[in-house]
Amino acid sequence: MTARLLIVGPQGSGKGTQGVRVGDALGIPVVSTGDVFRANVKDGTELGLQVKSIIDGGDLVPDELTSAVVRDRLAQDDAAGGFLLDGYPRNLAQVMHLDEFLEGRGESLDAVIALVVPREESLSRLTARAAEQGRADDTEEAIATRLGIYERETAPILDVYGTRGIVDEIDGVGSLDEVTARIFAALEARGIAATPAA
Repeated sequence: MTARLLIVGPQGSGKGTQGVRVGDALGIPVVSTGDVFRANVKDGTELGLQVKSIIDGGDLVPDELTSAVVRDRLAQDDAAGGFLLDGYPRNLAQVMHLDEFLEGRGESLDAVIALVVPREESLSRLTARAAEQGRADDTEEAIATRLGIYERETAPILDVYGTRGIVDEIDGVGSLDEVTARIFAALEARGIAATPAA
């Protein structure tokens, strides 16, 4: 069974943690653009060098380059039977890039897991994480800016996927296990079931 999934949620929604849990349970790779960028930079690939010079200049990686990095990752053998995307597509232009790539392979996304967390909850989680991890970049102002970017640029992709009937809105408030259980209940309703570990 294949599963081509996307997990979306504001920062502090727990999507990174939940994405790994879903990927492990379904036996599919989690493709996080941040991780793929870091791996390319670390390995000194051509893409990595391009990404590094952009990030070092304080800019966001442009959509075309981000899409090229993701296409390269999805073309690898371990993603042939499915994948879970985390952090891509993050805007409408990237949705179009992903559509073109998947259509070229005769594929489409099976489900979009949208973690719904009130803004206040995201802020308090991120503020707590900043204090625990001593992350100086996680000031309240910086967090509010990132949440604003999510609301402006990423939230609209849910409207596009919503018209395709593939969005599952998941209440992201609760314990890790409660949220994971909600995600799997939604996926099972779509016929996507985790294979129990042998």
